[in-house]
Amino acid sequence: MSDSRQCPAVLIAAPASGQGKTTVTAALARLHRNLGRKVRVFKCGPDFLDPMILERASGAPVYQLDLWMIGAEESRRLLWEAAGEADLILIEGVMGLFDGTPSSADLARHFGVPVLAVIDGTAMAQTFGALALGLARYQPDLPFAGVLANRVGSLRHAQLLEGSLTEGLRWYGGLSRERGIELPSRHLGLVQASELNDLDARLDAAAEALGASCDAALPPPVGFARPEPLNVTTPLAGVRIGVAHDEAFAFTYGANLDLLRSLGAQLEFFSPLHDRELPDVDSLYLPGGYPELHHQALAANAPMLEAIRGHHAEGKPLLAECGGMLYLLDALTDVAGVRAPLAGLLPGEATMQKRLAALALQAVELPEGTLRGHTYHHSLTSTELQPIARGLSPNGGRGNEAVFRLGRLTASYVHFYFPSNPDAAAALLRP
Repeated sequence: MSDSRQCPAVLIAAPASGQGKTTVTAALARLHRNLGRKVRVFKCGPDFLDPMILERASGAPVYQLDLWMIGAEESRRLLWEAAGEADLILIEGVMGLFDGTPSSADLARHFGVPVLAVIDGTAMAQTFGALALGLARYQPDLPFAGVLANRVGSLRHAQLLEGSLTEGLRWYGGLSRERGIELPSRHLGLVQASELNDLDARLDAAAEALGASCDAALPPPVGFARPEPLNVTTPLAGVRIGVAHDEAFAFTYGANLDLLRSLGAQLEFFSPLHDRELPDVDSLYLPGGYPELHHQALAANAPMLEAIRGHHAEGKPLLAECGGMLYLLDALTDVAGVRAPLAGLLPGEATMQKRLAALALQAVELPEGTLRGHTYHHSLTSTELQPIARGLSPNGGRGNEAVFRLGRLTASYVHFYFPSNPDAAAALLRP
C-alpha cells in the first residue's frame, strides 16, 4: 500500500481576521460540491462556529488542524484519511496568514499545501496587488496558489483588482459584496448554522457568484504521507456519557466525540434547555456555547437543574467547559444586566462583558495528565474556589485559566481537545 495519498488542496488565508475567509471557503466548498465533487474542509486552529457553516457547505464533517493543539501527527492522519475519499481538500486558516505560533503559514509549509490568499477588496484598487505580493513573497519557502478578492463592488472593480497582480500571481476570482452572501456574526463569531434559516440559499448564492468569476478548476494535487498507526484501547467500554447539545450548548469538537466513541463510550445527547430529565448515564459532559443568550430559560427549567445537582450528589463524573461551567455557577448576568440563578454547584457568579475577556491556546496539567485546548470568552467569573491547576499558553497570551474541582466535577473556561491526551480525557469521564 502506498505511503502517501494525492489530493488537490489549498489553504485559504488572509492578511487579517474579518476578511471573509469563512464565506469564501464555504463558497468554494459549495461550488465544487454542486459540481459533483466530494469536498473535505478543515479549520486551522480552535473554532466551533466556522466548522458549523463549513459542514453545511461541504456536506461532510469538519475537523481542526493545528501543529500545537492537535499536533503534527494527528493533523497528518486527518489529512491522509481525507485524501483517500475526497476530490478536493480545503483548509480555512486562522487570523492573519502569519499570525500566531504556529501560524496558518506554518501549517501550509509543513504539509506542502499551497495558500490561496483572500483579500477584502473594499475601497481598494491597485494596492490589492501590493498586499497580494507581500503575502506571496514574505516567506520565500511558502507554497502559494494565488489570490481571491472578497467583497468586490462591480465587474470593473474586479478587473482593477485582477490587473494589479504582478509576478505571475494567479487570479482565483472575486466574490461580490452582496448582502445575501455575507454570513452574520455576534460576539463569539459567526451565528450558529442552525440559527440561519436561509443558510443554504446564502451558500448557493455565494457559490454561484464565485463560479461566475472563476473557472472552478481543481488546484494541483498535494501528497499526504501515511501517519503512524494508532494504538486503540477502550478504557470507556460500557460507559454512558450524557452530552449537552442544544441552542445553548453546541461548542463540541467532532474529534472529541469520535474519540470518546473509539474509547468505548456510548454517547447520549440531551438538552438542558428543553429536556426535563437526564438520560440514564454514568457521566456528563457540558460543553461551551451561548448560555448567556438563554440563561433565563435555563433557569426556568428547574427539573433539569435538579437532575444535574442529583448527578453530582451521587459522585458521578461531570466535565464542564466554558459555557458549561457558567451553567453550574450560582448565577449568570448578561450584558443587559439581567441576572438568572442557575445550578449552584459551583459557588460564584459570572457576568458577561462587552469586550473579549480571554483568548489563548492552553495546556493544563491535571492530575489525570496534560490536556491541550483553548479559551475564548466574554465573561468574568468570581468564585471563592481555589483552582487545582492553571492553563499555560504557548504564545504567552491572556489566559492562564483556572481549573476547578469539587468531587468528580471538573470545570474550567478551557475547551479541551481530547485527542491531545486520550488517557486523561478518559480518566475525567470514567466512573
